[in-house]
Amino acid sequence: MNIEPIRQRLSRFTPKHWPEDLVSAGVVRNIEVRDGTLHISLVLPFAQHRLADELQSLNAELCALAGAQVVDWQLHTEVATLAHANEAPAVAGVRNIIAVSSGKGGVGKSTTAVNLALALSRMGARVGLLDADVYGPSIPMMLGVAEARPASDDGKTMAPVKAHGICANSIGFLVGATDATVWRGPMASKALSQILRETRWGELDYLVVDLPPGTGDIQLTIAQQVPTTAAVVVTTPQNVALADAVKGINMFGKVNIPVLGVIENMSYHQCSQCGHQESLFGEGGGEHLCSEHGVPLLGRMPLNATLCRQMDAGTPVVAAEPEGEITGLYLNMAERLAAGLYFSGKAVPSTLYTRQV
Repeated sequence: MNIEPIRQRLSRFTPKHWPEDLVSAGVVRNIEVRDGTLHISLVLPFAQHRLADELQSLNAELCALAGAQVVDWQLHTEVATLAHANEAPAVAGVRNIIAVSSGKGGVGKSTTAVNLALALSRMGARVGLLDADVYGPSIPMMLGVAEARPASDDGKTMAPVKAHGICANSIGFLVGATDATVWRGPMASKALSQILRETRWGELDYLVVDLPPGTGDIQLTIAQQVPTTAAVVVTTPQNVALADAVKGINMFGKVNIPVLGVIENMSYHQCSQCGHQESLFGEGGGEHLCSEHGVPLLGRMPLNATLCRQMDAGTPVVAAEPEGEITGLYLNMAERLAAGLYFSGKAVPSTLYTRQV
């Protein structure tokens, strides 16, 4: 059978958040018809969530072209290892490292890092989360594992703490909950590097790193000593937050770490009774920032009291409400993030694994 008409139709289909069609992206691996079924095999180099549903819209047209009764979409994921931004040695088993940053505190950066990590995991990826805020680690509490301690069977390396389907490590697991980490910058940077490299992460597609706010020693460590692939900047619509977000974008530019995009938190408040949306902290700031600096706006998140309570309780929204509206927003941002990371990067040879999704 001539499969060229089918390939041509696939070449005109561009999934949501992709800059290229299926054929141009190189994900179509095999097309054949057997026993009245059109089998199409796709191998995806990054995590996706809604692609399987999107593809169903092609079924009727493809069946007519192939003279088939049904379409069997065979989706596999082989997450690509992308070139990182510096010469730092790779972390064993970790394919891609994504830094989540903010210019100032209190903009929801850690909440974003946790829920993005959980969203990537929900999309079928193997995900780790590193709490790089050595002065104010919040990830243990947000994941609901504040009392956990990393196990070490050799006295040299640590096993990460497992929570909600991801693995995590933090200085917060190693010191008391009320102990103050009184370290100078070089000492804090050394501690971060040790936690990163002495943790047995296993095979990870993505390691999400929750940075402390600002542009100090820890950020320079990430830029120079950690094989970072790309970064995300979190802000609110307030002018003071936007001004600091600009500093973060410029910092990553100076150290040659690509910025995948900006996430605007507290964009609006939505009334739980009538649904009316009100911009409490200004509006349009995220769009203007992205337009001015040539980076995508990955998403806008509402000011949500339930989300805050869930984080305090150690039950992040993506885990607590997997079908909820807020979870849908995080999944949408994670899809943009994964696609943007792949299409803006350069894949390098690596030992990949394949999982059917």
